[in-house]
Amino acid sequence: MRRNPLTIGSDAHLVEAIETIVEYKLTGLTVTDAQGNAVGILSELDCIKAVLTAVYNDGDPEHSLVKDAMSTDLSTCSPQDGIVEVAQSMLDTRQRRRPVLDNGKLVGQVSSSNILWALMEHSRRKVHLTPK
Repeated sequence: MRRNPLTIGSDAHLVEAIETIVEYKLTGLTVTDAQGNAVGILSELDCIKAVLTAVYNDGDPEHSLVKDAMSTDLSTCSPQDGIVEVAQSMLDTRQRRRPVLDNGKLVGQVSSSNILWALMEHSRRKVHLTPK
């Protein structure tokens, strides 16, 4: 889990979100309200769709807001959830990141790359611990 993940407000401009995603090489951002509560997810694909929609409709992507592009179908997990449970949930929903909530507050984020790394580490340890 990544503690204190980068987030973005729902009223931020989409361009700001895209710049953050590109600069930090992220697949998306957790969207938060003024109180720091997770209210959505903004993925790279959400951004692409919003920019294409604006271009096709002769609009200006510079005026698009995060809240107009984000997904509010929010799948979350808690710090107590097991890695296999979170991994299966990602596969079921095809969402690559999970905000980690503790008593409703955002405390971290788990990405598919975090899950993959943890699963590989577990597999390596298991292989090394197996008697010959």
